[in-house]
Amino acid sequence: MAIEEAQTSVVTAVSIPEDENLDATLRPKMLSDFTGQEHLKKSLQVFLQAAKQRGEALEHVLLAGPPGLGKTSIAMIIARELSASIRITAGPVLTKVADLAAILTNLQEGDVLFIDEIHRLNRSIEEVLYPAMESFALDLVVGQGPGAKTLRIDLPQFTLVGATTRVGMLGAPLRDRFGMTYRLDFYDVDEMKVILARSAQLLGLKIEEDALFEIARRCRRTPRIGNRLLKRVRDVAQVGGHGVVTSDVVAQTLELLHIDEMGLDMSDQMVLSTIIEKFNGGPVGLQTLAMVCSEEERTIEDVIEPFLVQCGFLVRTPRGREVTDAGRAHMAR
Repeated sequence: MAIEEAQTSVVTAVSIPEDENLDATLRPKMLSDFTGQEHLKKSLQVFLQAAKQRGEALEHVLLAGPPGLGKTSIAMIIARELSASIRITAGPVLTKVADLAAILTNLQEGDVLFIDEIHRLNRSIEEVLYPAMESFALDLVVGQGPGAKTLRIDLPQFTLVGATTRVGMLGAPLRDRFGMTYRLDFYDVDEMKVILARSAQLLGLKIEEDALFEIARRCRRTPRIGNRLLKRVRDVAQVGGHGVVTSDVVAQTLELLHIDEMGLDMSDQMVLSTIIEKFNGGPVGLQTLAMVCSEEERTIEDVIEPFLVQCGFLVRTPRGREVTDAGRAHMAR
């Protein structure tokens, strides 16, 4: 009874906004449709084929990297390649052992379980995952005190796909139980052009090559952001009565969104300008920076910083964050 109630609290019916429906439409369906991350695709294709030939579940997969690079899409692709069902949840949602037990006991043979932000799992829940991942068994304690008993429930073979932006926060026992670990990198401009061209076709949007390049160059090399910008460009083109999207339409859209020529949005620019103006370029600690910018520490560390470091505008030192000469030059324009 407790497990059934926990399952109800974890899986809730919600109305999906239009943009999320579009995001689902734009996601690649199979590994052959996925652009970029060649190191991942090459090895994952082999392991998927081997698992299918043996008729077994794929070994557990850990996907690490900044938000928006395709971790959820890859989890869905794995399920489709295996012709399996996928159950999706997130680390912060699983607050009780009964929550996880409810999901695990309802899995079918060969199913894929995707846990986003797996580094935010409670340690007690992590410990329940150990035997589930290794022996496909669920160990539960029934009762309290001297009369307490351990109940072992056999589980069907399944594949756990975990996604994390902070692989270092995962406990070693959990991390070592993943058969494959992949790090997703930012995409280059050519890869982004291919992704955006496919998305434009799915959206029925006619777009010039120069306009496509401009979005690819200024989307932080992140597919989620690129597709979001493409949808906003479509809005501007529709309102302006433009049959074909030109570079001028893209420039107008990005100006409305306050995105500069390097793809830095208002949050990125605020972080850089705060460090330069209030701390003379740094170093400054993360907690102080978050307080001054009125931004969450996790947002700065997981979303804003990775791209600024990739651009060479920011460095993280033992003493704190510092803006580089390139960062100063960019903000001085």
